[in-house]
Amino acid sequence: MASGFFLFFKGNLPDKIFPENKAMTENVVIDSLLLEAFEMEKQEVAAGKVEVKDTKPAVVNSSGVTIVDENVIVVPEDKVLSTEAADAFEGMVYLESFFARLYEYEQQHNGRVRIAYYGDSMTDGDMIVQDLRKNYQTKYGGSGVGYVPINSESSQSRGSVVHRYSKNWKNQSYVNVKRPSKPFGVSGQVAFVKDTVSNTWVSYQAGQVKGMTTLHTPTLYYGRSSNGKARVSILTDKDTLSKHLDASAELNKLKLTDKNVRSVKITFKQADSIPFYGVDFSSAEGLQVDNFSSRGNSGMPLSLFKISLMQKYQKNLDYSLIVLHFGTNVLNYGSLNYSWYTSKMGAVVSHLKQCFPNASILIISTADKASKVEMKMQTDAAVVPLMKAQRLYAQESHAGFFDLYSAMGGKGSMVKWVEESPVKANKDYTHFNFKGASEVSNLIFKRLESAYGDYKAKRGQ
Repeated sequence: MASGFFLFFKGNLPDKIFPENKAMTENVVIDSLLLEAFEMEKQEVAAGKVEVKDTKPAVVNSSGVTIVDENVIVVPEDKVLSTEAADAFEGMVYLESFFARLYEYEQQHNGRVRIAYYGDSMTDGDMIVQDLRKNYQTKYGGSGVGYVPINSESSQSRGSVVHRYSKNWKNQSYVNVKRPSKPFGVSGQVAFVKDTVSNTWVSYQAGQVKGMTTLHTPTLYYGRSSNGKARVSILTDKDTLSKHLDASAELNKLKLTDKNVRSVKITFKQADSIPFYGVDFSSAEGLQVDNFSSRGNSGMPLSLFKISLMQKYQKNLDYSLIVLHFGTNVLNYGSLNYSWYTSKMGAVVSHLKQCFPNASILIISTADKASKVEMKMQTDAAVVPLMKAQRLYAQESHAGFFDLYSAMGGKGSMVKWVEESPVKANKDYTHFNFKGASEVSNLIFKRLESAYGDYKAKRGQ
């Protein structure tokens, strides 16, 4: 009787026993812009580029330079174009500005080349990014964990830096706040002291990852405020210092110590109303890679960056490459039509080119993801359509593209990474473990190095 009932009902069951919209846990947050895009998809499919909001009308001066406002300069793109077929597009030619900076550093051995790596939960806890950082620093030189925000949801799982902070911070993230009290910092967050009675503090200690065992000349970044009384108390390995906070500029920085230290604790005093962004721990020379991961991020919240503030960050941190590694959360959309995502992310790339002039942009596609179909784990039907949509917006935006789905093995690869030895991904059939994250990093690094070799050969000709 049981067999008969099973055979009867089997034909009436849905193909997917466990639909994606039930797979999210209470620990996963989907960004507010993605939720809005889901609702507006029918009206905005392929409706063209979305204009950057909260900016004045553009004006072109006599030199042909576009001025958005008195603090913003829009740098025109080079007239180099890819001639690749659409279905094989990688766009490494659009990374030549980054390769040129790397070549200059390799020849002169001074200065630094910096990468900002934006991602979702795939890069949580510095996964993938710490290995890419290690690969670059091992080959080209440089050390340090880079820029770390004041608060981080992945602080407890990160091994490249031990990051702790008091509980009395008010933190706003571009994943779930569209209009923050003050502009978001380069990590997509802004933090405020909200307790004038108890001490508000943040501490960092160098981790054990190769090249990241020292905190290089810690430098605090913060924003504008009329507060003229704020101070910070700085406790390093052996010294205790006290410094005044000048918050008069749109972006301010304070070198906490001239020394390289093992640990630093910053206590904030009378610092209410000042937006705090993060601390930079980069060495003065070599390759630097900053990890800006946000769980639940679709990539669209990057459109909320204030252009003038980001351009000031660019003057200080001087990024040569911006990496966008998203897609995990978009796969839960429930449709195979991702033209709306191509349009939205195309606008994001245009916005980032204004925020970070002269930086190349690399799009990394979604990885494979497996779902249960007819009682068997196999590649989710949405993976390939999303990967193609990501390739399309990279091509239209003149950005580089790395097809992670194909690089890790294509169809069925996530099942192999989970079930075969050595295990390289978790049982959610979505996220990599540390071994898998290291391999993904190696795949990205190998492709970038290959393209850099092609650049050097062309330069030699």
